[in-house]
Amino acid sequence: MTGSLARQIRKYTLLSALLMGFAAYSYAGKQNDTLVYASDSEVDNVSPYHNNLREGVIISHLVWDTLIYRDPETGKYLPELASSWKWESPVTLVLHLRKGVKFHNGDDFTADDVVYTFNNIAGDNTASVMPQSVDWIKNTEKIDDYTVKLHLKKPFPAALEYLSGPTPIYPAKYYQRVKLSGFSKAPVGTGPYKITKVIPGQGITMEKNTQYFKDSPVGQPKIGKLVFVAISDPETRLAQLMTGQVDWIWRVPADQMASLAAMPNITVKSGETMRVGFLALNIHANGPEGKPFKDLRVRQAVNYAINRKAIVDNLVRGGSRPVYSACFYAQTACNTSDVIKYEYNPEKARQLLAEAGYPHGFDTDIWAYRDRDYVEAIIGDLRKVGIRARLHYVKYTVLAADLISGKAPMAMRTWGSFSINDASAFTSPFFGGKGDDIWKDAELTSMLEKADETIDPQQRSAMYAKALGRISSQAYLAPLFSYSTNYAYTADLNFDSWPDELPRFVMSSWK
Repeated sequence: MTGSLARQIRKYTLLSALLMGFAAYSYAGKQNDTLVYASDSEVDNVSPYHNNLREGVIISHLVWDTLIYRDPETGKYLPELASSWKWESPVTLVLHLRKGVKFHNGDDFTADDVVYTFNNIAGDNTASVMPQSVDWIKNTEKIDDYTVKLHLKKPFPAALEYLSGPTPIYPAKYYQRVKLSGFSKAPVGTGPYKITKVIPGQGITMEKNTQYFKDSPVGQPKIGKLVFVAISDPETRLAQLMTGQVDWIWRVPADQMASLAAMPNITVKSGETMRVGFLALNIHANGPEGKPFKDLRVRQAVNYAINRKAIVDNLVRGGSRPVYSACFYAQTACNTSDVIKYEYNPEKARQLLAEAGYPHGFDTDIWAYRDRDYVEAIIGDLRKVGIRARLHYVKYTVLAADLISGKAPMAMRTWGSFSINDASAFTSPFFGGKGDDIWKDAELTSMLEKADETIDPQQRSAMYAKALGRISSQAYLAPLFSYSTNYAYTADLNFDSWPDELPRFVMSSWK
């Protein structure tokens, strides 16, 4: 153990002693059959359709089921809430639903729940923050109590992928009675775990659903209770793990992994994920700080200024690699043949800035909500070419709103595509013409709409190549790197990690 880490441990232990009063933190571990897991971001609304943080995605897969399940090992689509499905035409999908499934409050799962979820909760003109999850569906029709028909707006080859991802099914009767405000406080699903307590700003408690249907491809939960706690400070998270108040953490700094691995009561694991970090460069930003980004040459200069490989090698590590496109390389249709590879070239960046009228650089602002050390490295690279960026470290919701309003000229964002293995899950949320699309490039949106509905894989790939090429040539983003996720957890836990950055605690067990 290094001296610096030993000093940190002493500080963490003292800090942890002060936090022992929090009951949710003090019953972790195998002895109490309670897995306490911690992350750095708080879910503002536990309802999956009303938050788009990774922490919310994890909870969604624990508490709610989807119609279809994608096996993470084989990639094969399996029946979940739907017992079978069949394409009647390229725009008509019939799904037969599983009988005998109950929601956590005892309501029977039927076709009414699917219809209400897709027509009233998840789509356009709702409070959903991810309408693109189902906006490829024209409408959902009930055929009988256990059969639904999805009428698509146009052919959508990624339909099964979406139905296995960000499309959980809600209980129609219960939701209509309690509305979104009540549902957020006492959510109900059909999944392997049920939520028993939501404490805003602190965490969420879940218990094993002992009535979970036996034929679920997800499998039966093995751990009795799960507790999610939001701990923004990384040192506090580490301290809680070391003192046994927390059983599992992630996003551990790479330089701490070797020391943690030497501890007999802690196991570490790391690997590349489909999450991509990127700078959003706001062409519609307000004020003098935003004016430079209206010039393509400035946006290109930002791309050339960043030393992606150095950040990967020295900070991210764990299998991370530089990224230059608006998708993760392994996603279906992520064709990067037309993408410009902006290699690190500070001289080129300074030349472009001079051509744009900024020979001495300029002052601006950068927003971020996580990974401060990564952002500070980026700020250092930008300063070397004359772009003097001041850091605004805010909550995610503030960052997203300030980008849309034009207040934020530049922001560090990350995107894990909701674990959807298709390029549309990256491009549609940011360039689909609504939501987080701050660029509103009508030509690009049209290109993506045509690509999304093209069934032939080769044609679709070629169309995506052109769309991704346009994003790159216009330098709307500065793609940076794929994330590696570093996990640290109690040695009592059996835990497997997955490239889709979805910790499957249902599959976990005590040793």
